[in-house]
Amino acid sequence: MNPVLAVSITNDDRRPREAHYRSRAKFLSMKEPSGRIGSLFEIQAHRALHEADSHMMPLITSTAPCRLNSQVAAFFDLDNTILPGEASEVRFFRWLWQRGVVGWPEARASLSYLMRHLPSLSLHPLRERKLYIAGKPAQVIEPLGEEFCREQLCPCVSPTAMRTIEEHRSAGHLIVLLTGSLDFLIDPIATALQVDRCFANRLEQVDGVYTGHLVPPLPYGVGKRRLIEQLAQDLTLDLSLCYAYGDSPGDLDLLRAVGYPTVVNPIRGMARVAKQQKWPIARWQ
Repeated sequence: MNPVLAVSITNDDRRPREAHYRSRAKFLSMKEPSGRIGSLFEIQAHRALHEADSHMMPLITSTAPCRLNSQVAAFFDLDNTILPGEASEVRFFRWLWQRGVVGWPEARASLSYLMRHLPSLSLHPLRERKLYIAGKPAQVIEPLGEEFCREQLCPCVSPTAMRTIEEHRSAGHLIVLLTGSLDFLIDPIATALQVDRCFANRLEQVDGVYTGHLVPPLPYGVGKRRLIEQLAQDLTLDLSLCYAYGDSPGDLDLLRAVGYPTVVNPIRGMARVAKQQKWPIARWQ
């Protein structure tokens, strides 16, 4: 194990387009990385998001070129990793429900779609279709997503995750976020955490209205591995020297692809897998 990360691992103190990555992210100062993200972080993230170029490009130029020359990257999952607990999109659905933006028709449509794809014992079909916002205009939903992220997600970012990111950054590593969450939901977090690359799901639009379909490739499961393999080729990364952090079977291909995997807040059998593979297990709260 690289000694740079020893503290974070052992101290749990607890259209067709490619998958989206944010263009020209603004770098913010984390003056108190050991504390939980609060209102100052939210204000900075909100300001940085509006200062950033609103056009999403399929390839970005980092404002930290020295790290782009590194052969080492640290790959981070978001849900239940950087953001401990419930998935960000589940929280967003509840938030929209409370505001009357979605209701029983959207819930029934999602449940009906899931039932048609039984006997699958997972929610994976719902990762590929977002029927709860199908038919809704992007210009209405995306500002709501930004507001939700600032209010509900930014305060929940794990202090241990923040410290780990800063340790990697200090070591000169490329910081990469890979998440099955929606791009506009996590843009303020990706911007404020100063990530060099952010891969997230992008919703298909027709005439500015969401169809409910996602634009491939999907950053989940084997899709995460394919994305980092392509990134490694583009940036001449050595994956055997790279790090990855994830919590679920959807991160298994990502974890297996790097030399230094860590299972964070393991769910759905990942604690057993980590023990079998002799991977470190971390608890980020």
